[in-house]
Amino acid sequence: MIQWGNMNDKTMLIKWSNTFACGIKIIDDQHKALVDMINDMFDHIIGKKESDHDYLDKVVQEAVSYIKVHFATEEKILTATKFSGYSEHKKAHNEFIYKVSDYIKNFEHGKRLTLLPFTYFLKEWTLSHIAVMDKQYFEFFKKIATRKANGRLSISSEDVNRGIVS
Repeated sequence: MIQWGNMNDKTMLIKWSNTFACGIKIIDDQHKALVDMINDMFDHIIGKKESDHDYLDKVVQEAVSYIKVHFATEEKILTATKFSGYSEHKKAHNEFIYKVSDYIKNFEHGKRLTLLPFTYFLKEWTLSHIAVMDKQYFEFFKKIATRKANGRLSISSEDVNRGIVS
């Protein structure tokens, strides 16, 4: 398995910023891992790793698996909190999976898949999705969440119900 997260000696296409953070640890950690995956692909492209078919196959398959886990996590939280933009958010996730599936199908059918356009596609989609679509639920969560004694935001069923009514 490719290890994501140790970007100390790598060239970074995307630098994580707290402006991407929503305050929900699991989502923020998953977003950071997505950024790390994209940076790893970019590092591979610029020649710091040996380019080969096996790496491409492995990184694309692992990225898709991880993204599906991340989308399922987000969608579970959006459903549980009764987020009004859930349908639009799910549609964006599905469209992304469809586009990535096309890349994979072409790759599996022998068409040349180069990491550079694929990496830039992932970068642009990830950053715009976090900055636009995810920001909508970040703001919604901040409105309905209560702050724990340690300063962290928490969303309980009472918060969800209060958010719907108010």
